[in-house]
Order: sequence, then C-alpha cells, then structure tokens
Amino acid sequence: MARIKDASVDEVKAAADMVAVVSGRTQLRKAGGRYLGRCPFHEERTPSFSVNATDKLYYCFGCVAKGDLITFVRETEQLDFAGAVEWLADRFNVQLEYEETSPQQDARRRRRERLLELLDAAASFYERYLWDSQAGSLARDYLVGRGLGEDVCREYRLGLALGGTTLARKARERGFTREELLAAGLVNRRGNDYFARRLLFPLGDARGRVLGFQARKLYEDDPLRAKYVNSPEGELFRKGDLLYGLDRARAAIAKQERAVVVEGNTDVLALHQAGVEPVVASMGTALTERQLKELSRLSTRVWLCFDGDAAGEAATLRGMELAAAQGLDVRVVALPAGFDPADLADGFEQRLSRAESYLGYRVQLEIERAADRQEGFVRVREVLSRFEDSPERQDAIRYAADKLDLPRETQAGLAPRVAASATGSVSPRLLDAGERLERSALAGVAAHRFLVTVLTELGPEHFDSEEHRRLREQLLGGGEVDPELDARAAAEGIDARTAEELLLRLRERRIRRELSEADPARTLELQAALARILAAMEELASAQVFSR
Repeated sequence: MARIKDASVDEVKAAADMVAVVSGRTQLRKAGGRYLGRCPFHEERTPSFSVNATDKLYYCFGCVAKGDLITFVRETEQLDFAGAVEWLADRFNVQLEYEETSPQQDARRRRRERLLELLDAAASFYERYLWDSQAGSLARDYLVGRGLGEDVCREYRLGLALGGTTLARKARERGFTREELLAAGLVNRRGNDYFARRLLFPLGDARGRVLGFQARKLYEDDPLRAKYVNSPEGELFRKGDLLYGLDRARAAIAKQERAVVVEGNTDVLALHQAGVEPVVASMGTALTERQLKELSRLSTRVWLCFDGDAAGEAATLRGMELAAAQGLDVRVVALPAGFDPADLADGFEQRLSRAESYLGYRVQLEIERAADRQEGFVRVREVLSRFEDSPERQDAIRYAADKLDLPRETQAGLAPRVAASATGSVSPRLLDAGERLERSALAGVAAHRFLVTVLTELGPEHFDSEEHRRLREQLLGGGEVDPELDARAAAEGIDARTAEELLLRLRERRIRRELSEADPARTLELQAALARILAAMEELASAQVFSR
C-alpha cells in the first residue's frame, strides 16, 4: 500500500476534531480544560477517561489506555495506521497525498479511487432522477406508500435508474471509460446500464463509500423476476462484506452499545425515521461472519429482527447461531407472521426492550418444532449442553421444564454441563412416551422375528436412544437379544399386528420431524409418504376390528 505523505498526516491531525471522534464511542462532558467520560476500552461505572481536546490526546486512569487521535481510531476501528489516517481524512474532508511507490501500486490505488469516484457520481446521478424528474413519480409514490419521508430517503441517497444508456452516456462525457463502468458494475457487457426502471439503494462500506447498489422492482412488466437485484460481484462490491446503513449507524451502535439488525433496506429507513438509530440490514440473507466481525468492532450486543415468516425465521436462526458462536450477546425480536420491522416501526423500542435471549428463543423454537416430548427433550438438551451456566441458561431450563412438563428433580438431566453427556441415557420417567414407543416396537420384532424385514426399512435415525439403536443392530444381525424384550412383548400383549403398527408409528414420527424443517421442494414428497403411512395404520386398525 502506498505511504501517505507526512504533510498529509499532519493536515489530518490538524483538521480532525478529537472530541467529535471520541464522542462517537462514549459520551463526554466538559470538566475544566478537559473532557471526561466512561472508558470505551473497559467496563466501568465511574468516568475515568480523560480527553485533551487541544493536544488531541486521551488517557484512562482505570486501564491506563492512552494515545493520540490516530491511536484512538486505530484501536476503536480495528485499522492500521494508514487506514486510520484515511478514515479521518474521509470524515474531515482532507485530500491525502501519497509517497512515490511502484507503478503497479500507484495504478491499483488510482484505479480504486477512480471506481469509487465513478460510483459516487452514479449515486448522485440516480438521486437527481428520483427527486427531480417526472419519471421518478412512481418511485416517489412507492416510498410514500411505505411511509418513508423524503428526508430519510435523501439521507440514505436513494435513487432511480431509468435504463438504456442514460448513465453510461453521462459517465463517458465525464471521462470515465466503458471498462471502468463495467468494473464498477454499472453497465452490462453490451454497454447498456446495468439497472433499469428500478429504485436504487446505494450500498456502502463502513466509511460511507458507495461500492454498489441494490435495485428494487417497480413495474410489473420488469423483465427481471426478482424483486431485488444487486450489483454484480466485482473488484469493490461483495455483498457478504456489507451491512446496509452501517456508515450512518456506527456512532449510535458504539454509543448505545447495541446493534439492531433487520432484513431489508426499507426496514432500516423506517426504523431510523422512527428514532431507532443503531440499525443496519443484512439485505435479505442471514448474517455472514464478515458482517458480524464488522459489528463486533462496535458492540458485543446484537438484536436480530427478521420478518415474521418462514424465511425470516430461518435467517434469524442462522444469524443468531453464528453470532452466538462468535461470543456476541444475541437478542431476538420475534415479529408477528406477515409483518416486517417497517410495518411496526412506531413503538419499536418497546419490542426491543422485550427481546428474548438467544437461548430462550432457541429453546422455544426447538420445542415447537419437536414431534413429541421425547424429541423436544433431545433437541433442547443438545442446545443447552453447548453453553455454560448463566441466568439466561437457567431461564431456558425453567421454560423447557415447564413446556415439557418435567418434574424438578429431572432438570439436571435436561441441562448437562458438557456436550458429551447429551448422548447419555434418559430416565424413563422423563419422556416415557417416546422411550416406550421405541422399546415396544423392538420388543414386537423380537417376539415376531419375521418383522425383521420391516425393521430393515427403519434406519438408526428412527431411534433417539443409543441403546435402542444397538438393539436394532442385534435384531438385524439375527443374534441373541436382551430377554427383557421378549418379556415386555408378553407383558404388554404385543401381537404381530400391534408390532407392525408400532414400527409404522416410528416412521410417522420421523417424517413429521423432517416436515418441520423441510424446504418446499421436499414438502410434497414427505406429505405423500406420511399419507401412505397413515393409510397403512388405518388399514391395520380396520383389520384388527374385523378380526375380532
């Protein structure tokens, strides 16, 4: 990377406002000739962080963190020296000059600067068409219909693409080449504008530099079926690296020590308009590791607020799993089905205050997805076993115990302290229904060995108990099995027809579990298989009645 000239570094230091920069991380108050606040580098209740606005230095009497303006930006923004200087130069409008470097390095830097300049100019071009042209009336009406005011739309630089070669011509007139337009993702291979007749949301990095666009469909006769289309992945634009609105939310996220993550761009605008400032969007997908890393530089607390539908729930689940794995404090705002955050923007702070912990939400979800108490027990235990003891974990245990109707003395078995214990045996008093179904089915096969051929159609996944999986293997192998199975069959009066029905019930349970998580492509197949099993069970029941 090219070295920034010392004169430019000095110019940045002179132009930058130390108090404004630090205030983005912690609230400061004037105390004599200095400013005081709580240290952004360690947890504290009593302010011990001192800022010298004149010399642009800071010092913490608690953790002894100290340095100058550039050091502060390096530490808080996780940047190297050059990156911190560039960050400050962008914020305080200082033009940097670089030392002479290799021709290749200079060429790469100049090319990047040209592409960034082109994308910023394109955003301005699209903005003018949205607000100043008759063609923008439909897009403006759409925004009004979504309850979005002009002020917030202008703040986030929304625009309108007309299509054809409108943008390409203007860019060429300003000296940009077709190759640069292609590299910036603004034209297609034929030289036509990449976006046509769509509402545009500029997508920028954490410093607010436009790297690409997301385009929303406005017309029913749009040849592209997708509601949203992004800039093509290229030299600058990589969707998985970006969070919509992060540049405008950074200061609020750091100051409020929380990041509110929603799914769509209009959700960000609506919530920001309603006064929720630390809000960003993942742009319709689950959070990525790179996006979470960007957020973790600002706060360790993340609120996830995805749409209240199946896709939104799936995105929330993937995002919170990844965030929890990275050690973030994750909260989930569950929305009513059919609503998104933009629909509920007024009073959204109240919803945020009622957000559930990751563990609480996840345990609730696992119980709802389970086919029976046995499966719910196994699902919850697997989740809880991955976490150390905490107030949230205790709340989740109590919730699960109540929903699964478990006696108090069995709660230790629900929440083992290490993941390995999740495979241990389950007390028959806990979940006897699921246990009894599996063991009775195996007892029926042991008593009526010709049903081994039916048992071969059931895999290990049909049995939750490890012991029952071993018994299944023994029966399939034709060897001796625990005599307790024969005794059980005799005691419960399990005849051949009953044993066959029990095996069908195991298959039914498995399919219902798969249906709860199946994608649309498999749903019809699984429903058909379930219908066949239910019909077979009905036929068995009818045969038993008529045989009496």
